[in-house]
Amino acid sequence: MTPPPDGDPDVGLMRRALRLARAAGARGEVPVGAVAVLEGRVIAAAGNRMERGGDASLHAEMAVLRVAARRVGGWRLAGVTVAVTLEPCPMCAGAMVQSRIQRCVYGARDPKKGADGSVYDVLRHAANNHRVEVTGGVLAGECGALLTEFFRRRRGG
Repeated sequence: MTPPPDGDPDVGLMRRALRLARAAGARGEVPVGAVAVLEGRVIAAAGNRMERGGDASLHAEMAVLRVAARRVGGWRLAGVTVAVTLEPCPMCAGAMVQSRIQRCVYGARDPKKGADGSVYDVLRHAANNHRVEVTGGVLAGECGALLTEFFRRRRGG
């Protein structure tokens, strides 16, 4: 994957998602951040909240999909782009497909549970009635380094 140039709007979205991921990490959450955009406007932004909320479904992507649905007035999120610092897991990718978002932009690949082909293929699976456009690898090095450092510190390294 060739990373987009710095002037690319996806890079700006990912930088915002990275700020949210850093804030989540500072709260003791796995540092993942997500932003939802419609017609060039941010309509939702969140970091992971699983630890704080005691709920396995409180991934950053799930939080932005919930807020975005409230903002647009329904579950169909046609035209929405979700930018997230880590390749979505099957739960989040499934919710993206179900909500009919237009695009998913992500940073680092997730070799343990990624659902854009790393482990699973949910976002663009041929059997889906809706396929999400995907741009992966945006600021992948920075996104991956944030996660690597978080887990290194957590393990006491």
